[in-house]
Amino acid sequence: MSAPRPPDAPRSNARAADAGAAGWDGPAASRRIPPIQCLLTFEALARLRSVTQTADELCVTPSAVSHRVRQLEQTLGVRLFGRADFSLTTEGSAYLAHVREGLSALQRFPGATAAPGKRRLKLAVTPTFARAILIPRLRQFTEAYPEIDLALQVSIPLLDVVAEDADLVVRFGPGHYADLEHVELARDRVTPLASPVFVREHGPFERPEDLESVPLLRSPLEPWRTWFGASGLDWAEPTEGSQFNDIGLMCDAAAAGMGVALVRLKLGAPWLENGTLVRLYPGEAPSPHAHYLCWRTGTMDRWECAAFTDWLRRTMG
Repeated sequence: MSAPRPPDAPRSNARAADAGAAGWDGPAASRRIPPIQCLLTFEALARLRSVTQTADELCVTPSAVSHRVRQLEQTLGVRLFGRADFSLTTEGSAYLAHVREGLSALQRFPGATAAPGKRRLKLAVTPTFARAILIPRLRQFTEAYPEIDLALQVSIPLLDVVAEDADLVVRFGPGHYADLEHVELARDRVTPLASPVFVREHGPFERPEDLESVPLLRSPLEPWRTWFGASGLDWAEPTEGSQFNDIGLMCDAAAAGMGVALVRLKLGAPWLENGTLVRLYPGEAPSPHAHYLCWRTGTMDRWECAAFTDWLRRTMG
């Protein structure tokens, strides 16, 4: 049993002792906590290593970024960045871990299902983009950011198949998204592809006109008129033939010998590399659409969203 407190011991001193044991010294300690905007700026600059990009992400001026970093260093009494390339000092690296942990704690809400200490990022992505482009590269991201848990969902916004609760959305379309902020990830070129067996049975394909009598696989995601026009053909969009709302399924159908598919080269790369699809002609046409990463205003305030966006733009470049 603990000894009773002497009757003449002031209660305020007892509370102070308890607070000190807990690592909190009351109002004086709160004045030593750096401003949140300084912490957010430090985290963004450490991640992006560019004053301009940090200013763009936080919607402030470059001079404001520099001022906030100086203010944080003065508050802490240490240098956080060592050289002009914004590499971190030893103290900066250690402090960055604490800042990220603190920001993560502030953004956790009751009922969150992510693992303790991890950020949850919900990404909606088109199916073939995920299989052909994202998944082969995704291990690089998870190794670089082990503190982020990714949740991938399928989305085909061009066909109104969307994941409404996603933090970030990969869209394929014209890029006019008035309701969302967005950045272009990649443009591509299209060309007809078919299986080697189909080419042997229905070829040779020496001129674009040779496609007139063969089955053309269709998708609203990639209209044939794009390639027709670039090839000098005054043909209408096909209205007959098998139709697919997923480019990957259409590639699989073409690989199975069902017909000729008009495919973007980046998305068709896995089938071209394993030989299940081949090109019919050397000519290509620019796709009228591109892949965009989209988000709602304010999403980039979360560092995990900004980190993934920066990584994806770099890996797509």
